[in-house]
Amino acid sequence: MRGHFLNSLVALLAAASFGGCGYHTAGHFSTMPKNVHVIAVPAMENKTSTYRVEQKLTAATIHEFLAKTKYRVVSDPNGGDAVLTGKVMKMEVVPLLFQTTSTATTSTAQATAMLVTMTCEVTLTDRATEKVLYHNEKFVFRNEYELSTDVRNFFQEGDPALERMAQDFAARLVAAVTENF
Repeated sequence: MRGHFLNSLVALLAAASFGGCGYHTAGHFSTMPKNVHVIAVPAMENKTSTYRVEQKLTAATIHEFLAKTKYRVVSDPNGGDAVLTGKVMKMEVVPLLFQTTSTATTSTAQATAMLVTMTCEVTLTDRATEKVLYHNEKFVFRNEYELSTDVRNFFQEGDPALERMAQDFAARLVAAVTENF
């Protein structure tokens, strides 16, 4: 009887200590104010020389909000309870891995993976109160991508690598904004 009581007490204490530890499943915890139901996501600004990156990032961010949150999304800043603005400040793409090919007379190397590092300024503002709900002037996104084609084609319009990068960026951005990390 006493052993059963001690086991029950230990189980109860363990449950109490783990239950209040503050952990949550990613994407299921929001620190957003209760009055925010519609988020306006106007087109991001592009301060880089990468063609149309702001369009891809904006579209992916809108898609991520719609797919992973309960918020409605509009593009008009006057139509939302909160407004998410963003600027792509810096983008760097560097070769990460190479594959070498050697013949009797020549040796060449071709990049097989690229490291993409992007710095953005992101702000989410409550439109009614003008209170800043989230701000990060150096939101850094970094990821590596394998190349399926020549490195010169990595960021051409419609390239799948840019689409993948935009989706990865948007997933991290939406999680950061809604969970306030």
